[in-house]
Amino acid sequence: MKIIPAKTPGFVKSLFPNFVWNINTTDKELYLTFDDGPTPETTDWALDTLSSYDAKATFFCIGKNIQSHPEIFKRIIKEGHGIGNHTYHHLKGWKTNTEAYITDIERTQKLINSNIKNGDSALVKLFRPPYGKFKVKQSKKLQELGYKIIMWDVLSYDWDKTVTEELCLKNIIPAAKQGSIVVFHDSIKASRNLMYALPKVLEYFSNKGYEFKALSKDILE
Repeated sequence: MKIIPAKTPGFVKSLFPNFVWNINTTDKELYLTFDDGPTPETTDWALDTLSSYDAKATFFCIGKNIQSHPEIFKRIIKEGHGIGNHTYHHLKGWKTNTEAYITDIERTQKLINSNIKNGDSALVKLFRPPYGKFKVKQSKKLQELGYKIIMWDVLSYDWDKTVTEELCLKNIIPAAKQGSIVVFHDSIKASRNLMYALPKVLEYFSNKGYEFKALSKDILE
């Protein structure tokens, strides 16, 4: 059931101004993001689809999935996509002790850093909290450690089995605009809606002259 709107209201963004909700630009650019991978078949399909449109994206990876599927993770990096941290165990921050939460995130960051060459512009500490929620104390500690908290402007609801393929697409097309950060999931649960909506989003916005870019250090500074 949709509790959080697909389009993030401006007043919500104003409550947390230190989080990144969208990129301020008048250029025709979209920032597609994928949470919860890498996942066999689903992530590979997403990478193939992005490649067919010469599109870049940012993958917010779960640490245990990186460890289980290192070859897919290395492919994400090799093909020039951005990498973000989504905790090691997909933790619920509001139910987790802050010290344990930070330790879980740092464990994932070590995995990420070990796969990205020193000096690479992609080596920027991006974090998105699972479920989009965590404690204020956790967010402040992460920012002290140099993480940029990446939220979103548009939520596809691709993981929600009560959301049809058509509604998933409608959550994105009218809401996305220049600089929007759009959330998909490269997970098995989301695959039905993802495989319907992603190619159509890429086609629609490509025809309107948009580029699809990864979140990088240069863009976020």
